[in-house]
Amino acid sequence: MSVLKRLLPYPGLRVLISGGAAGIGEVLAAAYLEAGARVHVCDVSEAALAAFRDRYPGSVATRADVGDAAQVAAVFKVQREQFGGLDVLVNNAGIAGPTAGIDAISDDDWQRTLDINLTGQYRFAHHAVPLLKDSPNAHLLHIASVAGRLGYAWRTPYAASKWAIVGLMKSLAAELGESDIRVNALLPGIVEGPRMDGVIRDRAAQVGVPEAVMRKEYLNKISLKRMVSAQDVAAMALFLCSPAARNITGQAISVDGNVEYL
Repeated sequence: MSVLKRLLPYPGLRVLISGGAAGIGEVLAAAYLEAGARVHVCDVSEAALAAFRDRYPGSVATRADVGDAAQVAAVFKVQREQFGGLDVLVNNAGIAGPTAGIDAISDDDWQRTLDINLTGQYRFAHHAVPLLKDSPNAHLLHIASVAGRLGYAWRTPYAASKWAIVGLMKSLAAELGESDIRVNALLPGIVEGPRMDGVIRDRAAQVGVPEAVMRKEYLNKISLKRMVSAQDVAAMALFLCSPAARNITGQAISVDGNVEYL
């Protein structure tokens, strides 16, 4: 196989993406579909799922709250029935969590952030691994964040969950290597779009500066002085599902233009 062809994802992959009906998850789903994969997404939003089904009628979309163990188990029942197995799990679902000082963050907000961002990824990996062990091209991809390698003031629950995801990935890569399951994490940086707009707006309000000033501060943190796109993240995800990446595992890969600090 030529080097160029090795850069293409394995054909016919069966892909499951949590939180896949909107945002980065939707862009990931579209990229995998374009590459010829069979895609199943789950999401908590009925509206997002309905829109996703309209845009991608050849895919499967299931409602599930990743914070609910029974609903996660039901997703895998659909996966087995519709696809007969799994080749790629993209553990993507997550929430921003509160923007506040540690003394102002409620126990409920802290716990909800960890339950969705971290425990949700455990739940999906727990159910996915038996299926991945039967795949010849198995890959478990965790979506973390640049906040999984840097401290993030006023966003401690979010940062704590993303650092923990990297630890989960590293541990699973060591655990599952003998089963030929590769495990990696993508750490998106400051991703342009509505979600980042909200983060910037909340951070500006927290520290009492205009939103435009806060946006410039965020760009100044990036070596390339620009935000990344969801398509940048999806491109790396596709590469990691290609023969060229067959020996890449246990890696936390930043797609961020080199964010220097948060």
